Amino acid sequence: MEYLLVALTAFVLILPVELPDKTFVATLVLSTRFPALPVWLGVIAAFGVQCLVAVGAGTLLSQLPQRPVALVAAALFGVGAAILLRGARRADTEEKEQEEEYAEKVTPSRSGLRAAGASFVVLFTAEWGDLSQLLTAGLVASGKPAIPVFFGSWAALAVVSGLAVLLGRWLLRRVRLSLVRYVAAGVCAVLCVITVIGAVTG
Repeated sequence: MEYLLVALTAFVLILPVELPDKTFVATLVLSTRFPALPVWLGVIAAFGVQCLVAVGAGTLLSQLPQRPVALVAAALFGVGAAILLRGARRADTEEKEQEEEYAEKVTPSRSGLRAAGASFVVLFTAEWGDLSQLLTAGLVASGKPAIPVFFGSWAALAVVSGLAVLLGRWLLRRVRLSLVRYVAAGVCAVLCVITVIGAVTG
């Protein structure tokens, strides 16, 4: 039960963080150039590697003294909240700019294997040091078990990329990305407070 709750926590944290992010836009652009299934498989493979690295980094950090690490993790959540709040007003404009940027990088191809490979490379190179990676590492560093954090984060990224492939244009027309960023900032802020309280009282 604890593992399920941890995975759900990671999922709920990462999903709103990534929905208005360049991850969504990059996957949307790729899906307009290549077949949907190879794009999605390439993207989630890239996310799997990145989640594994983030969880590994968090595991290493968790070996350090608990209270300082928990405070660092809380700081990561707080910084995430600040970044999301700051960028919320520009979210819709940034989405158009990012779409143009990724469109220039992608060369159309009909091969399923090449489409999956191109999708893997684009997302793998674009997402290093991304907020979702930092938050995933922060969850593990704050004491959450690594395995459920990995699967919760990866599932959230798989859902976001799946939505981009299947419903990207429809969602962008109907959902304000600024609102999603405000929600994500709220989630990060709550986790920041909870982690600080745990560090001080633990």
